[in-house]
Amino acid sequence: MRRHTARTALALGAAALLAAAAQPAASSVTPASAPAVRQVPRTVLVDCLWHPEVRPTEFILACGDGNSRLSSLHWRRWNSERAVATGINSVNDCKPYCAAGRFHDYPVVVRLDRSQPWKKHPRLGHYTRITLVYTDTRPEGFPPVVTYPLWN
Repeated sequence: MRRHTARTALALGAAALLAAAAQPAASSVTPASAPAVRQVPRTVLVDCLWHPEVRPTEFILACGDGNSRLSSLHWRRWNSERAVATGINSVNDCKPYCAAGRFHDYPVVVRLDRSQPWKKHPRLGHYTRITLVYTDTRPEGFPPVVTYPLWN
């Protein structure tokens, strides 16, 4: 009797496994009327260390020496077309030379645009241009609006 029970249990288990294997996975069945969901690539700002940033509160503009940086960034727009923030541009006056210079803060509006696929991660878009609009005073010799290309 015991031998018969073990055989029956084994046969039932094998049948259950075969039945499960014959069924298509639920995730692979897509109704014909289901709309396709398109993944929109996220747009990022690439920092000096090649890290993707989304709505950073700080950003270094002068990667080599850190003598120009953005801080206190408050983003009011961030999408695949452009991003806009207000913040502070801290710039070293480099007088008498940069190591002995002082940082001065200037209020700015920051605009990011010209999004393109990022070479390092093509599924991500990244902004390729940054524009600073000085809303009050500005660094000596700077125009009221400054535009820089961003790295890829």
